[in-house]
Amino acid sequence: GVARRYGLRPQQVFAWRREARKQAASVQQDSPAFVPAVVAAAEPAASRSPKQRKRQATRDAGMIELEIDGIAMRVGRGADTKTVAAVIRALKATS
Repeated sequence: GVARRYGLRPQQVFAWRREARKQAASVQQDSPAFVPAVVAAAEPAASRSPKQRKRQATRDAGMIELEIDGIAMRVGRGADTKTVAAVIRALKATS
């Protein structure tokens, strides 16, 4: 089976699966996983030229920044949702 294919013992795979199920069961599925949103203060518009303001607005439009366990992730407009979801899952798995 799978264990032999990867040079493992079936008992190892069984133990890992049992541990994964136990951890998944301990997580409360019905509680939302929301975190506080922080809106950073923008630099005063008067200190930038109109060209700089337009360039900054274009660059920031649709940008989302996430921080998970000290790892910052910036998601820009048009990002592939499946890729973003996979990255978030990977970050959560390492915490």
